Amino acid sequence: MARNKYSIKREEGKEKFLKDAVALFGDNPEPLRELVENVCQNILEAEITNHLEAEPYQRSDDRKGYRNGYKPRVIKTRIGKMNFQVPQSRDGSFSTELFARYQRSEKALSLALMETVIQGVSTRRIKKITETLCGTGFSAGLVSSLCKTMDGELEKFRNRDLSATTYPYLIIDARYEKIRVAGQVVNQAALIIVGVNEAGYREVLSVEIANLESESTWGEIFKRLKDRGLRGVKLVVSDSHQGLKNALFRYFSGCLWQRCRVHFIRNLLGLVSRKEQKQLIKSLHYIWEAENLKDAQSKIRQVVSFYEEKYPEVANKIEAEAEETLAVLSLPEEHRKRLATTNCLERLSQSIKQRTRVVRIFPNRESCLRLVTALLQETHEDWITGHKYLNMSKNEETDSSSAQVDFLLNLNNNSEKIKEPVLLAT
Repeated sequence: MARNKYSIKREEGKEKFLKDAVALFGDNPEPLRELVENVCQNILEAEITNHLEAEPYQRSDDRKGYRNGYKPRVIKTRIGKMNFQVPQSRDGSFSTELFARYQRSEKALSLALMETVIQGVSTRRIKKITETLCGTGFSAGLVSSLCKTMDGELEKFRNRDLSATTYPYLIIDARYEKIRVAGQVVNQAALIIVGVNEAGYREVLSVEIANLESESTWGEIFKRLKDRGLRGVKLVVSDSHQGLKNALFRYFSGCLWQRCRVHFIRNLLGLVSRKEQKQLIKSLHYIWEAENLKDAQSKIRQVVSFYEEKYPEVANKIEAEAEETLAVLSLPEEHRKRLATTNCLERLSQSIKQRTRVVRIFPNRESCLRLVTALLQETHEDWITGHKYLNMSKNEETDSSSAQVDFLLNLNNNSEKIKEPVLLAT
């Protein structure tokens, strides 16, 4: 999506806010409140400038309308009340996105907290935070009504049609949250799928709360995605969970599977002594520096030879599983680094954790799904209006041979591996 010169001001405002917040944030929230208030006001001004395509008092034949004063708006936040002057357009066409996005995630967080209080399962700390955020004048009926309204909006996002474009790449990961189920606190999986569309933008395609990661659970999710119009999948990036892989090969037969390299490293580090871990990481990166599959296979043999005496278990795992991390070699070089791991979802998971840890234990699965979906929808909106994640024109320039792709497809589908003579490095 193209961005004009006015939309850049909003990004600059966010960057300045982050730098200043680090310097000013402390025990006294007042400086931070003033800073947020000032930055948000600047974002509002940038938004109406972008909407009208003209600066205040600027004479321009291309302008889309005129300003018409301001309307006061007060927002309650965790750092106090903030007062804004929301700009208005003469024809009433301007509507800011700033508060809608903020209120969605804040509302979901507040509802999760209020539910814990109403159900009598909140701690003293949670009750204190809830009273600060939401006050004390809320009832079970009010919470139920608010939940119903918000759930309808979020469900539309989760079930939206995907048939308008193709999604060559999928990135899949899961994180776990503590949820109260039948009076017991249990870990439940938040299963998240992100896609890169044919234009190169990331989108959040699916989020579900499940008892566990299993083949049947992932199979149901993949079936719903295909029913919503998901198509054109060429490569999927994930960890090596067997249930996920089985469901993936059943519903997306013919696509490549890339095992996350970061997860692969973590799986191996526990098999060597601490002082040997850096060398192991270097050895794996030596394999991944290969420009093509043949070169990578040669390097795997060298690394296996290096470890087979001192750490035979490491050598066996690298020999048996390292090729699962090489699917990106069939992609354009510019795409490989970002699709070799699930790091983009790892960072997203950390931002979710910052909000869910306020609740600590969700009162029910619906509450958890509501907050996680609201946070993901905000991220989704930032992604599709921001910079492209990948230059998809490079997809036409890949020089990977059909033999290389066929080998990787056979490997993904658990076919018998191609046997080659072992050439030990001299």
